[in-house]
Amino acid sequence: MNEREPLAWTPLEESIPKDLLRSEVLAWAKRIKVEPKEIRIRLMKRKWGSCSTAGRVTLSDDLLSQPADFRKKIIVHELVHLKVPNHGNLFKALVTSYIRRGSIVTH
Repeated sequence: MNEREPLAWTPLEESIPKDLLRSEVLAWAKRIKVEPKEIRIRLMKRKWGSCSTAGRVTLSDDLLSQPADFRKKIIVHELVHLKVPNHGNLFKALVTSYIRRGSIVTH
């Protein structure tokens, strides 16, 4: 997603470690049936995430302190780009479909 919208403050105890975020990405990748070549979590000032044509998914480290539902939207958005590289109707339909199917438990 391109625009970084300010979100409500999340208490520190709700923040998650990078490994858990990676686990969330891998769980969603399995569900969406895509295989990111690499998952990066790093400082990003203008975006919540990106997906390269080489299959690299990069997520902002700020996602670590965001609510689970918001993380899910960003993760699904970026992973669907591995199937559909643009933001056309098919892309929007797939993102909506996966998000509506619910959450994944990553224990």
